Amino acid sequence: KIEKELGCKTYFCDPYCAWQKGTNENSNGLLREFYPKGMDLSEVNINDLNYNLSLMNNRPRKCIQYKTPKEELFGFLP
Repeated sequence: KIEKELGCKTYFCDPYCAWQKGTNENSNGLLREFYPKGMDLSEVNINDLNYNLSLMNNRPRKCIQYKTPKEELFGFLP
C-alpha cells in the first residue's frame, strides 16, 4: 500500500543484517558524530538537536546524487 500511495519502492531488511541497509547505517554514523553510543538522549537540549538535524539535512549525500536530504524532500513537495 505504501508503494502505491507514495509511488516509490519499499524494502524490508532482515533483522540484524546491517549490510542490507547501508544508507540507514551511514545516517546512524552521522548521528553518532553528535551523540555517542550510550549517551542519555533525554539530556539533549532541543535547540541543539534541531541544529544538529539541520546540519545533517543540509549535508550532501552520495546516495541522492550529492543533493542534500532537504533538497530531495522539497523536490517531491508541490
